[in-house]
Amino acid sequence: MIIGILGGLGPEATKDLYEKIIQTTPAKCDQDHIEIIIYNNPKIPDRTQAILYNGENPLPQLIHTAKTLEKAGAELIVIPCNTAHYFLDKLQPRTPVPILNMIEETAAFIHHNYPDTKKVGILATTGTIKTNLYQKTLQNTGIMPITPSTYEQESLIMEAIYGTQGIKRGKKTQPRKLLLKAAQSLTQQGAQLIILGCTEIPLALRQKEISSVLINPANILAEKIITLTQTKKQKVII
Repeated sequence: MIIGILGGLGPEATKDLYEKIIQTTPAKCDQDHIEIIIYNNPKIPDRTQAILYNGENPLPQLIHTAKTLEKAGAELIVIPCNTAHYFLDKLQPRTPVPILNMIEETAAFIHHNYPDTKKVGILATTGTIKTNLYQKTLQNTGIMPITPSTYEQESLIMEAIYGTQGIKRGKKTQPRKLLLKAAQSLTQQGAQLIILGCTEIPLALRQKEISSVLINPANILAEKIITLTQTKKQKVII
């Protein structure tokens, strides 16, 4: 099976997923690794800006990127961007190649591996939070989602991601401090697990810094890819 990574949202998160797939693959030689096509398209407009502030619609570029992967031979597409999944319902009908839903995979992972969990915190972009991507999916499995306050969302999380010293500018030190404060606040509100619901956040925040279990959707995505590519079935069923 050939995996297509719809990337560029952002480039470092794309690289991070690719590295996770390599590191997770039980390979003994080069030939044991998975065939992967990466289209790192940084021209895809910002998803949060489009969702909340009437910014440029990223869907045309998402479709273009998916169609390019399709033409290149991808048999399964993955998107290492949580917020982009808001557009999945409109993107999937434009390509016959199945697109793995990272949001649903994360909720299923929690349901199966942490069945006694009652409250889950969410660290994500404002776009992901406002569209209730994780909240709705978690509630469908009987879990109460906990999100940051409006002040924490903007001054801690969005600043950590988009600020002048933010992750998207290649910085890690200041974002780590801001994200740690936000994670600690969620823990104090009873969050047993915290979803790192933006693929940039795990680049700065580490498990050893917080008592709640951190759930990295990129790890779950990588492991799911390994599982699907190890199967002998010819048709991908999601």
